[in-house]
Amino acid sequence: MVYQPIGPYLIERCLATGGMAEVFVAVRTGPHGFRKRVAFKRILPRYARDPDFVSMFVGEARLAARLEHTNIVHVFDFGELEGQLFLTMELVEGTNVSRMVRSVSSRAEAVPLEVALSICAETAHALAYAHELAQDNGEPLQVVHRDVSPANILLTSTGHVKLTDFGIAKCALREGVTEEGHVRGKLGYMSPEQVMGKELAGASDVFTLSTVLAEMLIAEPLFGGGVELDALIKIRNVDLTRLYASERHLPKDVLRLVEKGLARDPVDRLSARAFARGCEEIIRRRGLEHGPAQVVRLGRRLQLFETHNEDPACESGSGVNSFADTTGITVRSEKMADDFRIDTPLTYRIRFKDGEEVGPLSYSRLIQEILAGRVAQSTLVSRSEHPFSPASEVPELGRIVNSKALLFGLDDLSHADRSGSLGRAALLQAVHRITHQYETGVLHLWHGVRRKKIYFVEGRPDFVASTEKSELLGEFLAHTGWCLRMEVDMALAMMPRYGGRLGDALVGLGILRPVQLYRAVAAQVRERYLDAFRWRQGRYAFVSGIRAEEETFPLGYSVHELLRDAVQYADIDELKAALQGFRMQVIHRSVQPPTSIEAYRLPESWERLVTAVRGDATLEAFVERETRARDMELDQMYRALFLGLCCELIDVA
Repeated sequence: MVYQPIGPYLIERCLATGGMAEVFVAVRTGPHGFRKRVAFKRILPRYARDPDFVSMFVGEARLAARLEHTNIVHVFDFGELEGQLFLTMELVEGTNVSRMVRSVSSRAEAVPLEVALSICAETAHALAYAHELAQDNGEPLQVVHRDVSPANILLTSTGHVKLTDFGIAKCALREGVTEEGHVRGKLGYMSPEQVMGKELAGASDVFTLSTVLAEMLIAEPLFGGGVELDALIKIRNVDLTRLYASERHLPKDVLRLVEKGLARDPVDRLSARAFARGCEEIIRRRGLEHGPAQVVRLGRRLQLFETHNEDPACESGSGVNSFADTTGITVRSEKMADDFRIDTPLTYRIRFKDGEEVGPLSYSRLIQEILAGRVAQSTLVSRSEHPFSPASEVPELGRIVNSKALLFGLDDLSHADRSGSLGRAALLQAVHRITHQYETGVLHLWHGVRRKKIYFVEGRPDFVASTEKSELLGEFLAHTGWCLRMEVDMALAMMPRYGGRLGDALVGLGILRPVQLYRAVAAQVRERYLDAFRWRQGRYAFVSGIRAEEETFPLGYSVHELLRDAVQYADIDELKAALQGFRMQVIHRSVQPPTSIEAYRLPESWERLVTAVRGDATLEAFVERETRARDMELDQMYRALFLGLCCELIDVA
């Protein structure tokens, strides 16, 4: 393909293209025969007028102007030519870690220890430099790369390491560019806090670099490689099963270094500089040959440093800089068009035991009937006018009707350990007991035809099922604005092709990205859980030892914070009714509460109120006194006191 010159840049060939930008190999010409080969990056024409993309591109340029480190790809120029913004960067002739890992894996090998440690040490030095960078006034820039993936760790043909693509980095220069709700970073190379949408610091980059180190040493994805949502849950839980189960033996000192970099809590992780020193210390202590020469030797053996002159479809991953998708957005219109080539939508009929027939029903309507408990495994179902057969034998229904977690029979209740009424906020006390005693089991809630089940594992909410239509995933996504109603309906129509999984359909059709789906499901499950504490009528029963036996979606929140939020959700009249029994009793701080007050992360006003309890007044007198002494809504005062009593932060005499 022949390209037209762009200003002083002669375009040789396309190097990579992605969701936001395209990169070319170009030659910068100048006076007296000056010529320099560079990587020329510009926003794709279809996004050149999008203010979000332009802002991100400009932010990348502003940050790049400050990054001058031997292990970071250098940016030479930035400007506008022919109405298009561009960046020119150092052209890295070589390969990247992604290609190296794929190559050794295809040979049933792994990256040699000395090479993996050397690459990660240099990358960590680059990150340490970026993390410690300051503004002209001395204020920290707080740079976080946020995309330390194998494709962005480049290896020159001389064996040196170059970290690239700060296009989605967050720093003080670009506050607001990557605003709340916009998911950045590659699937499989995120930190737990990144997956959960929390504020990021340099520790996030250390986590992803540690992921890269682990993958080089075991030659397989640490978290990815399966269902996209499962990969995100593995990251959130820091599930290191693949690392420990790998047939490739990792020395104990190397394993300890990886584990420190993969600590779930960012506070417990090594800094980037400490991680670099850790890699270098292992190399020194073991007397390993390391450095560029070892990288070159491996690259040549794997034939990774060949020059690629072809330009078949402008794909990423060639033998030079790989700057593909800086936004994580992929255009999927063709795939969506293919997926929606449907001849006739499936319809279903239901025949109940008494002979009554219902239908025709759409697939999504039938699923609602199943989840509401009206269709069991043996209920007869006809698929698109075919003969009736048990629901468990209809392929696209089997996963749901055979799942105990998604069905709502009350057979378990004959084995209930305890039960009671849901009045007077009794559920909060029941859940506190489950949490405090680290119990595993299922908590059934019911009122008339309304049903909900909360599964706990060692006191932590693990899975929530509900018969409420408004709490189904599709309804939740449409109601909360994650998707348009039309998009949900399209995905519902396609669910049979995705094994009855709405989430997989939404991702498969390009409606949601995997991380968006993860966060949406997390919000939905949390809402299902907290909604239970709004119930004013009904009964509950806890059956110990029962697990969901389903692909569970743990809430991922502190159980104590969830109890705090549950008190916020509870009906205030029910809380007041529960407190009536303590009205004339003296209240005092617990000497040895089961959990410290700090674990609940209470609102400041709540914590001040609870800590003001001194054992010198009845509950009623204390409320009267504190109402006069502080500017706090009475209802909030009751909520804080109920939490204190329920969670044994406060005792009564």
